Order: sequence, then structure tokens, then C-alpha cells
Amino acid sequence: MSKSILMIVGDFGEDLEIMVPFQALQMVGHDVDAVCPDKEAGETVKTAVHDFRGDQTYLEERGHDFELNATMAEIEPSDYDALVVPGGRAPEYLRTYDEVLDAVRHFFDADKPVAALCHGPQILAAAGVLDGYEMTAYPAVRAECEAAGCSWVDEVTTDGNLVTGQAWPDHPEWLAGFMDLLGDEVSHEAAVAADD
Repeated sequence: MSKSILMIVGDFGEDLEIMVPFQALQMVGHDVDAVCPDKEAGETVKTAVHDFRGDQTYLEERGHDFELNATMAEIEPSDYDALVVPGGRAPEYLRTYDEVLDAVRHFFDADKPVAALCHGPQILAAAGVLDGYEMTAYPAVRAECEAAGCSWVDEVTTDGNLVTGQAWPDHPEWLAGFMDLLGDEVSHEAAVAADD
């Protein structure tokens, strides 16, 4: 059954963490609205590509322009069944917007599915919704998550309505976990067979 999903993005969000879930969720029949504070449908956010090349942290390069298809100021979080919060650098400034924090709180108050990846949990921490959850994020965000009251794990995890991953290499398991929360039938066997 098709769900209505809200995705909160911003300038220099991670390219793959925006593009892949946006397209994958549409591919299986969901309606996904991508919004950014202070921007309207038809405008774009600039993405960043983060790569892991053996350094102490990731390398960041300019990604694509990603077109928003809804306007944050015009949406009602209660109209959506689920929320996606990608990572990258965007969460560090998105968490300063009251409308973003209020939207996030709605999904947790209503116990709706939430998928957060990489630095996305910075927004959840700022919204004060992580207390008591078991979760993960990009390892450099661990201290913020634990300070917000969560228990840390080093792998993709689902706890209640929340599924979290550390970065875009977690997409297969993270998206499968989110789709499970949405009620989609996800065949994990096909993925395992392809690896054999």
C-alpha cells in the first residue's frame, strides 16, 4: 500500500543519502515529498558527495543539484505516514529551524516510521526525541546521540518506529528496515542469493 513520506533535506546533504532513498521509495510505489526550510518546490539544494578513502574522516566534494518537489512552509506533517532524515552537512543547520524540529516531533509523538542516516540524527537529538532508543549514526555523532539519551550500537538497527544507519554504505539494510516499518514486502533472500 502506497504511503506518503516526508523527506527533510538541505544544502550539502549527502548526495547518495538523498537521491537513493528518494528514488527507491518512489520505485516501490510511495509518494515522497522532499522539502527544505526557506525554499519552495522547484528550487534546488546542492548536495555533497562524501567518500571514505582511508583518512580519519570522509572527503567531501560537490554533488548534484536536487530539486525539491514540495514547500516546507505549506506542508502539514500530520498528512504524512513516515519521515526520512538523510545525513551530510545539512543536519547541522537544519536542526536550528523550529519548523524542522516540530515536524520531527510529530512523527515521534504519533509513533510513525522514521528513517535517519549518518548525521541525520543530529536533528533528532536537537528535537529531543531520542531518549530511550537504541540506535546508530555516523560515528562522529555518537556523543550527541548518547547525550540525547540513546543507547549506541555499531550497526543498522530498528527500535520501535526508528531505523538508523551509519552512512550510505548501509543503504541496503537501512532501506530494507525502513520498508519493513512501512509494511512493504522486502525480500532479503534475493539480496543474499545475489551475493553468493
